[in-house]
Amino acid sequence: MAPFDRPRTGGSPPSIAAGDTWWYAAVAGEAAGSFSARIRIRMRRACLAAVLLLTVAYAGLVLTTTGRRWGDAVLAGRLTDPAVARFLREHPSLQGGLGTLSLLLVALLLVALGVLRKRYAQLGAALGTVAAALLAAELLQRYAPGPRYLEAAGLAVSSGFPSGPAVLAAGLALGLTLVVPHRLRGAAVGLGALWAVALGAYSIASGRHRPGDVIAADLLVLAAFAALIALLARKGKIRPASRRGLPPQRLLVTVPLALLALGGLAAGAYLLGDCLPAATGPLPAELSRTAHRCGQALAAGTGAAVALVLLALLRRVDLDPGSAPYRITHPVAEDPFPEEHDHEIS
Repeated sequence: MAPFDRPRTGGSPPSIAAGDTWWYAAVAGEAAGSFSARIRIRMRRACLAAVLLLTVAYAGLVLTTTGRRWGDAVLAGRLTDPAVARFLREHPSLQGGLGTLSLLLVALLLVALGVLRKRYAQLGAALGTVAAALLAAELLQRYAPGPRYLEAAGLAVSSGFPSGPAVLAAGLALGLTLVVPHRLRGAAVGLGALWAVALGAYSIASGRHRPGDVIAADLLVLAAFAALIALLARKGKIRPASRRGLPPQRLLVTVPLALLALGGLAAGAYLLGDCLPAATGPLPAELSRTAHRCGQALAAGTGAAVALVLLALLRRVDLDPGSAPYRITHPVAEDPFPEEHDHEIS
């Protein structure tokens, strides 16, 4: 008996109504609700954990003076890093709107997959979640208390915490979980996460956003999609997935993503110990370069880790509704197998 087939302790079997699948009516009973309940609780905890980490990042990188100086050192370090300067010089097309074009293409890909597979409800849920995350990011940028940043001309600019483009990129990448088949989910989301990490790294290298802005965007998107899947589980829109092994194409993407997450977070934490204690004042050029590399590593590791966490939470969960092979088309009596004494076998 599979783990999701075990009924809850003390649970009562639900009533069977017209339209229920034969599997639910004959085998699962309370087990289907038990599976949905476990996924709902799991996603609620993931959402709360992401919100808690977002709050910690906001308090540490925006509200504290040391965190703000570290972010300023990251932006200053990109100017003293010859590798970053050479990359920006050799790829001027990225500054000319190639990143915006890639966002548009991935959004069109998401819509095309949902339309071609006729998953209109899932597509609407994914786009609605991305829009809600963008709205939350805009509200945080405008109304969350924090310092007012100044341009070179002395004009005040709005805070970039969280980054709107990073929210859009991460949201489109994680939105693929709802429109691609279960067997292709790991490969699709992994490739999308790598693309989102690259866009976040470029926004830091170009000086448009601080690392904290990109990290907060990834955590915000994770919280939004965890809340969405918890809602889908509450409405019974999920089902257990098959227990097959990982296909090779998924391993080819998830393994580099896992290495990026572990390596980025480990390298960022190591470099943070070198530059953060010195962030009580202006940093020298060498420490500024270290701060920039630290910020890039932490942002990349967080983006990869967010995708891996969502894939791990949905490992045995199929978000594709699918059609049941048999359906009950009439109400079921209280006793579906009544005794007929006139037809007993002697």
